[in-house]
Amino acid sequence: MMDPESFLDVANQVTKLKMWPYFDIAHCAMCCLAVREDLGSGSHGFSRKYPLACWVSTMLVIYAGGFIAALLLGEPMLSPLKNTQSVLLATAVWYVIFYSPFDIGYKFAKFLPVKILIAALKEVYRTKKVYDGVSHAAKLFPNSWLIMIVIGVVKGNGGGFIKIAERLIRGVWTPSAIELLQPTFPTKACIAAAIVFVIDKKTDYLT
Repeated sequence: MMDPESFLDVANQVTKLKMWPYFDIAHCAMCCLAVREDLGSGSHGFSRKYPLACWVSTMLVIYAGGFIAALLLGEPMLSPLKNTQSVLLATAVWYVIFYSPFDIGYKFAKFLPVKILIAALKEVYRTKKVYDGVSHAAKLFPNSWLIMIVIGVVKGNGGGFIKIAERLIRGVWTPSAIELLQPTFPTKACIAAAIVFVIDKKTDYLT
């Protein structure tokens, strides 16, 4: 198991990486795959009958961390959508996953070596988002470790926390899908990562 100091060394290198566009593409692709797999066998019919609902629910998952963090911090809810280039990229990935001819985009993303690659890139992206969340909260609430951890966690795994709303847009009500009832591994990993980042920022224990 990786000790906190080793994790921090790796994480600090990750935070220096340029996310655009490859890591963003991987993040969008994994979110689109998650939505499509959540739709199950009805994904093809739903995406063609309700394209707007499909797009909105997918964008909600892609930008979930930003939406929730903005809500909790009292910032404009739509601020995650302010980068038009990012929204266009997310829309392009969504279109390829859901509407490419012969479903080639979805099949390519599901091809095991490709999925492993984009999943790895996605986890790097997640780590960067946790770090960004902690750093942003630290500027607003420098003395609150809890707020820093909470914002880091929701930035890292916003899709898990927004699942009820995302499904509701698609006409499905699943109140039992609250992330806090049964935290998934990504949420637990984000909690651990956020705690390490906060300790690093606010103490000298890891230096």
